[in-house]
Amino acid sequence: MKPVEDCYSKVKSACHKFIYSQETKTEKFKNKERMLKKFLIPFCFWIKSKVDKKKPFILGLAGGQGTGKTTVTSIVTIILSKYFNLNVFKISIDDFYKTRKERFQLSTKIHPLLMTRGVPGTHDTKIISNFLKGIKKNKFKKISVPKFDKSIDDRSPKNNWYKINKKPDVIILEGWCVGARAQKNSDLKKSINSLESSKDYYLKWRKFVNVRLQKEYKKIFSQLNSLIYLKAKNFKILQQWRLKQEKKLWLNSKKKKNLKIMSKGDVINFMQTYQRITQNMFKDAPKYASIIFKLDSKHQINSAIYKKK
Repeated sequence: MKPVEDCYSKVKSACHKFIYSQETKTEKFKNKERMLKKFLIPFCFWIKSKVDKKKPFILGLAGGQGTGKTTVTSIVTIILSKYFNLNVFKISIDDFYKTRKERFQLSTKIHPLLMTRGVPGTHDTKIISNFLKGIKKNKFKKISVPKFDKSIDDRSPKNNWYKINKKPDVIILEGWCVGARAQKNSDLKKSINSLESSKDYYLKWRKFVNVRLQKEYKKIFSQLNSLIYLKAKNFKILQQWRLKQEKKLWLNSKKKKNLKIMSKGDVINFMQTYQRITQNMFKDAPKYASIIFKLDSKHQINSAIYKKK
């Protein structure tokens, strides 16, 4: 039996079970077998070839909002764990967001738009750096890592944080801006949407975000062993996918109180804060990513480009 077929036979049940758990009555995953056999299982063989048991392989997985980063990461984790017997820890950069209180302080001290989670500068980079430092230590000690609850737009209590009890073989850090690079200052001058032109007229917000990319985030992303990029066709399609995401979040959280779920208008405004970096990544990330998975308008991976072996 060919390696891919052998792997598929052993992970099919677990992968399909996870996929079904992500479906809604109106949103079904199509071409599951093709996605696994043609793209995600070969990708896992590639990861396995990179693993060094002495230190964790740190993989960044980036893509615009709604591209399926969490789904891909979860399926890849299942395959690496079940078939390759690797210890995998996956986390979103979203889990490292500053608390509402900290973002409120930023918004009053620097710029009101920093109350909105998302852009570089709204994550706790000190916690990210300490996390990466901790998992690389030869004498590994148990680590607790934050968990962010988007339904209340705040960090979860410490008793709900992730616990890492054993040194991972693979770390997957996923997020919309993972691997993003700063722009030239001259590129910041022209507003790219109505939010920038009306709420960041003096460029203070975008300059702050850009400096964070030049400094703290550059240091963090330089520790990635490889970057994988999920490339959507355009920004408009990301807005549609993000609206579907928010609907799913509402369905999964409607029993909770004090929810911070966004309306359609909220999502459109929210995504304008992401637009500059997202469009810059459309252009630049394929130049430095190790693998580019291209997505079609139906949310399916339709090609994979492996640039570094």
